[in-house]
This record gives sequence, structure tokens and C-alpha cells, in this order.
Amino acid sequence: MAYSQDLRDRVFARSEAGEAVGEIADSLCVSIAYVSKVLSRRNRTGEISARPQRCHVPPKLAGLYGVIEAEVRTRPDATLAELCHWVEQTHHVTASSSLMHGTLRKLGLTQKKYAPRCRTRASRCCARLD
Repeated sequence: MAYSQDLRDRVFARSEAGEAVGEIADSLCVSIAYVSKVLSRRNRTGEISARPQRCHVPPKLAGLYGVIEAEVRTRPDATLAELCHWVEQTHHVTASSSLMHGTLRKLGLTQKKYAPRCRTRASRCCARLD
């Protein structure tokens, strides 16, 4: 997560007041590297705000989102283990259950499955008394 703009502004103000990079870092409880990078980027490019953060590693199953979604639509009762096995067999990509679960969440395909049984203990107890 990026530091706040307020912190950046305080770094710039202290730098303009003549404080050294190490003193700024100590007084604001940040690393010397952070202060140095903020100041050098302002000097090089004139940018004073944080850039958007990016993840440079695409999700492992990103290229298969369409086919996974189609498979789930054709087999809505498939378990995570079955979907992982299907992806490995058809697309030669290994996926854990947690990865598949996260992928389904990203695609908006999560659903709760209830077993055909009583859902509360109280209702079962009451049924025995009747």
C-alpha cells in the first residue's frame, strides 16, 4: 500500500527546509530509501503523488477464465476438486482448490451448497418429540 499524500508533502516540506534525508526518515518513521525515492522522483519527473500500484504477475488461470466459466455453467454441481482435475486434464494447468475457489469468486460464480438434511439441531430435536 502506498504511503499517504500527507506524508509525501511532509517529506517535501522538510527537504525544502534543508533537512538531510536521514533526519527526515527518522523524524517521520520511514526508511531512508523511501525518502530518497520520493525526492529523486520529484526531481526527475516533477511527480509528487503516488503512482498506481500494479501487480506484474497475472493470475495463473487468467487465460482460462472463459472456459472455466463455460464449464461451470454446463456443470454447476462440479466440486472444486473436479474442476481442478478438469483444468489439469484439458488444459495441462495444475490448480489447487483454493486457487480455483478464488478464480470462481473473481468470476462471480460462487454458490453455497446445502446437503438435503435438517439445518438446525433444534428442528431435529423437536421432530423426535412429536
